[in-house]
Amino acid sequence: MARIVAGLSGGVDSAVAAGLLKAAGHEVIGVTLRTWASGSSRCCEIDAARETARRLGIHYHIINCVSGFENEVKAPFLSDRLRGVTPNPCVACNRAVKWKWLLYAADLFQADAVASGHYASVVRTESGRCAVQAGADRKKDQSYMLCRLTQAQLQRTILPLGAYTKREVRAIASSLRLPSAEIPDSQELCFITDGHYADYLAAHTAALPERGDFVDENGAVLGAHGGIHRYTIGQRRGLGIASAGRLYVNRICAETNTVVLGDAASLLRREIRCGAVEWMGMAPPEPGEALYVRIQIRAHHTPAEGTVFCERPGAVRIRFDGPVRAPAPGQYAVLYDEHSRILGSGIME
Repeated sequence: MARIVAGLSGGVDSAVAAGLLKAAGHEVIGVTLRTWASGSSRCCEIDAARETARRLGIHYHIINCVSGFENEVKAPFLSDRLRGVTPNPCVACNRAVKWKWLLYAADLFQADAVASGHYASVVRTESGRCAVQAGADRKKDQSYMLCRLTQAQLQRTILPLGAYTKREVRAIASSLRLPSAEIPDSQELCFITDGHYADYLAAHTAALPERGDFVDENGAVLGAHGGIHRYTIGQRRGLGIASAGRLYVNRICAETNTVVLGDAASLLRREIRCGAVEWMGMAPPEPGEALYVRIQIRAHHTPAEGTVFCERPGAVRIRFDGPVRAPAPGQYAVLYDEHSRILGSGIME
């Protein structure tokens, strides 16, 4: 049996993951990564995680990651939002903070592996490389959020919940009498606990983008916007524009400080480009090679089929079989094979 460091967030998923590993006979060490300053409303998460460890009969530790979280997650999030890009800070956090510090704890405690409560699995592909595979509960699948984990990280990762549904996990939590059995799932970004993300930006930056124009596809001014940081591709609510039909954010143009609005059809795309491409379940393909894959363009998007054209190292062009709605620059396009294993991912440009 192995010694495993299990991340404990205070929620039901991480608690059950640790419980399953303990029941399988492993020596489990619970670790909470504190990414928030003292006095935060999230401090109760430590109490819940500590109580989970007590009921499971496992050792428990807290590791301070506040500085790393500020530099690797919050600062890039602010920078991207201020230039009109839609980032996914959870993807960045998993690689640069959570797994980095869980593996640090594993080395500190001489553990063999780390574990989390994500709904996904780690598998080996035919090439011998590790890949994240989508969870059995497709409504809760979190493989997308793990798309940037490295081979070194995956080789020491266990994801116990990949074969379980959320209902099964809650039933296990109840049977183990875990304090998180009935805690609702968290939905928002962990560092924005109150209000809209625009309010968070206003409180954490000295110079917000100025007000500018809403324009249509032809450049005609439709009204005034409150700053490009307030909008995301596909957004309909909160525009404050009167029109005969529904209008959506189609493009955000930081260089002209304009937000382009259009109808629902204007959000459809057949082709996108991605940069910062990294490969997971397969070796990097040669420039000019084409791959037929399934592409997921946001966390809760049903993957769409299409062809990936590898233009040069780190850059691909994706042509979908049918139009996809509102791909947003800054989000990840995650490439899956026919077995729902991640082949690679890139940042949409």
